[in-house]
Amino acid sequence: TTHYLFIVVVAVNSTLLTINAGDYIFYTDWAWTSFVEFSIAQSTMLVVGAIYYMLFTGVPGTATYYATVMTIYTWVAKGAWFALGYPMDFITVPVWIPSAMLLDLTYWATRRNKHAAIIIGGTLVGLSLPIFNMINLLLVRDPLEMAFKYPRPTLPPYMTPIEPQVGKFYNSPVALGSGAGAVLSVPVAALGAKLNTWTYR
Repeated sequence: TTHYLFIVVVAVNSTLLTINAGDYIFYTDWAWTSFVEFSIAQSTMLVVGAIYYMLFTGVPGTATYYATVMTIYTWVAKGAWFALGYPMDFITVPVWIPSAMLLDLTYWATRRNKHAAIIIGGTLVGLSLPIFNMINLLLVRDPLEMAFKYPRPTLPPYMTPIEPQVGKFYNSPVALGSGAGAVLSVPVAALGAKLNTWTYR
């Protein structure tokens, strides 16, 4: 009983930790300006939480389950905003599941090697999560139109929507987000695994 209760505690607390890292929901009114922050925070926290949870259970597929729980939480939040009268496109639910599947696949393909899961899986998450979410945001209606038509009452002045700069790759959110996410995911995931090792030693 204690074993299963601990699994539930880890799942809930890790999920809360991840969804509170950065802006866990893409609000359309500043989705593009928060993209780099989101990519770094979410790729890092997804890997830390999923690795910790996956190594505890030892079962490939746990990371995907973990990402699915977060997705459900976010859809509930999206529904809450919709109930307040905002359009469905005002909230964009982040794409965690495909990146978590890559992490699970790495863990399974390397015969449950935790170091390979951290290094290879963490890198794959850091590279893929920004790309999946960029595609996700491209499917939303004009963000600027949505932002000015449905402003959030709590929108701070420094987050006022601005026309994005297009065509400058060195200043591209995709380049910055994927690069920073890939670099930061691995050492932070390694730290999470080390803490996991200390916990059960």
